[in-house]
Amino acid sequence: MGAAGLAVILGFLLLARGSVGDEAREAEAVRELVVRLLGPGPAANFLVSVKRALADESGLDTYSLSGGGGVPVLVRGSTGVAAAAGLHRYLRDFCGCQVAWSSSQLHLPWPLPAVPDGLTETTPNRYRYYQNVCTHSYSFVWWDWARWEQEIDWMALNGINLALAWNGQEAIWQRVYLALGLTQSEIDKFFTGPAFLAWGRMGNLHTWDGPLPRSWHLKQLYLQHRILDRMRSFGMIPVLPAFAGHVPKAITRVFPQVNVIQLGSWGHFNCSYSCSFLLAPGDPIFPLIGNLFLRELTKEFGTDHIYGADTFNEMQPPFSDPSYLAATTAAVYEAMVTVDPKAVWLLQGWLFQHQPQFWGPSQIRAVLEAVPRGRLLVLDLFAESQPVYRRTASFHGQPFIWCMLHNFGGNHGLFGALEDVNRGPQAARLFPNSTMVGTGIAPEGIGQNEVVYALMAELGWRKDPVPDLMAWISSFASRRYGLSQPDAVAAWRLLLRSVYNCSGEACSGHNRSPLVKRPSLQMSTAVWYNRSDVFEAWRLLLTAAPNLTTSPAFRYDLLDVTRQAVQELVSLCYEEARTAYLKQELDLLLRAGGLLAYKLLPSLDELLASNSHFLLGTWLDQAREAAVSEAEAQFYEQNSRYQITLWGPEGNILDYANKQLAGLVADYYQPRWCLFLGTLAHSLASGVPFQQHQFEKNVFPLEQAFINNKKRYPSKPQGDTVSLSKKIFLKYHPQPDSL
Repeated sequence: MGAAGLAVILGFLLLARGSVGDEAREAEAVRELVVRLLGPGPAANFLVSVKRALADESGLDTYSLSGGGGVPVLVRGSTGVAAAAGLHRYLRDFCGCQVAWSSSQLHLPWPLPAVPDGLTETTPNRYRYYQNVCTHSYSFVWWDWARWEQEIDWMALNGINLALAWNGQEAIWQRVYLALGLTQSEIDKFFTGPAFLAWGRMGNLHTWDGPLPRSWHLKQLYLQHRILDRMRSFGMIPVLPAFAGHVPKAITRVFPQVNVIQLGSWGHFNCSYSCSFLLAPGDPIFPLIGNLFLRELTKEFGTDHIYGADTFNEMQPPFSDPSYLAATTAAVYEAMVTVDPKAVWLLQGWLFQHQPQFWGPSQIRAVLEAVPRGRLLVLDLFAESQPVYRRTASFHGQPFIWCMLHNFGGNHGLFGALEDVNRGPQAARLFPNSTMVGTGIAPEGIGQNEVVYALMAELGWRKDPVPDLMAWISSFASRRYGLSQPDAVAAWRLLLRSVYNCSGEACSGHNRSPLVKRPSLQMSTAVWYNRSDVFEAWRLLLTAAPNLTTSPAFRYDLLDVTRQAVQELVSLCYEEARTAYLKQELDLLLRAGGLLAYKLLPSLDELLASNSHFLLGTWLDQAREAAVSEAEAQFYEQNSRYQITLWGPEGNILDYANKQLAGLVADYYQPRWCLFLGTLAHSLASGVPFQQHQFEKNVFPLEQAFINNKKRYPSKPQGDTVSLSKKIFLKYHPQPDSL
């Protein structure tokens, strides 16, 4: 595609920005952010302004920095987001500060450092996107406004200008369904519980662990208004939901002649909870429902003209005929533009990557060419490992955003593909006839591996890759802790060359460690790095501890690396226990199994309890606090417990969203490991072969017991992370010749 074609695409996308917004309002939003971040005293030393004229000739976001060194620091941006990103750049590169989910390090030097000769930076692409539909369930589901405010501040500081805003949509759908003639009972039977709404919104699920209480709708409407107001105050573009074609089964009662197709099952759920109903593209009910929903939605929330919808996310279409796929795609788009002539459709490109056996060249082209060029904005969702733009000629001319997915299920576990992430955006930008218009951060869950997200956010403003990742990660460690400690820096350099150095299509940020899986004799313990690097990084962080114990970020990282080291030790013990069983050596089995189940797992649980970010009680209390009654609190807590364990009534997506949390290790993972190892020992002692299917029957009640127990877990940390890590190290750190 030539420059003229790309200009047409960008012209359409510029329509989606709506009004240019109010410069004064955006500047005031950034000033208020500075006060929240630094406090009113330090904030007085920053002068913020927003001027659209600062943007480059293509309209790309730009910021400039000047002053400091005894005079106020002047932060100017073409939008509020650009100004916030400029502020973050100053704090990071001139003050040595770090903004993070777990704990920000914001110790400012005084006087504030000068910006020599000033600094101006323009982003290389129009969009810096954030979120995945799944993030709303795995991470955001129980958030209140205070937590959302923190996240939107993080988004602004990291330059995010395009993000999903999907709260409250079920309240709008309820209005539409009632207007169409569905009963409240039919609607209640359709919606999933809060922790599973992401998959209800994409048509994968219905009904499971619902219904939604009336109070849920009211709270989500309130939250959505505040979220949208704050996002728009920075000049961000919120992406609202649109109709993708899925409907409740009850629609067939109201409209007996409606033409619907029941899709196949999803995620090992039967049709009681999946097999959604999809309207035929030519049925007149399709535009009716699509128009009703979008009119009601935009009446309630306004619009910035970009809408998300996913018709075939992880669900195979009923027909592979390109004409059917094109007609369905066109029906979704037409329902948007009938209500909003400026509409642009944001499509998660995961479907093309997830089911390549179905999505051949003609099927992909049918979808992409069914929407006018420039009106479909595709998220190349897993581009750091399996980019789709390369095999689709840059999405056949449709604009796309190069996204880093990184994390699946909100799992804990040190993981990253930093080299691929670092070089990926530039490679996509230089691809022949590239239609790349942005970068994106699209994890299923957040609150882990913060170094990965720091790099990706920085790349949204870089034209070229970071030239030296070793130097970059050394600076990251120093900023994170507020000083450069040689042992801590050396630990991070080891982590960069090991856990953060995954490469290729096999890389996936989904923790499949035996620790968090239902035990069997067939589990893989393979890793892409040398475990000795993790153990050495652990030792180095403990060596650095006396100089860094006052840093909350250091304590978090020490716990996280120790947690990873214990995970590695569990894998090694499992290998020994499995080998002992296969060789029928009962004593060795009891020794290795006893160390795993009765030493390592309790030590891990005790360690995790020392930090609020690793507490099961924190996760469950967030759910309970969203409720307005004890009955609701118990319901929400059940949703939370199911999500991180069985995921469905029969363990349908078992342990997909696994976490390593104090309480979860002790009361979920440890009991089933004890049962597994005890079963193996009994098998050897009795001479009766181990049967996996019988073990699974026996372990399932233990897993269910965790869902159903009423135990309340602490939401405040207990114990000292450094002391506990050191105790584990002294007891269990392997000798080099044992690895």
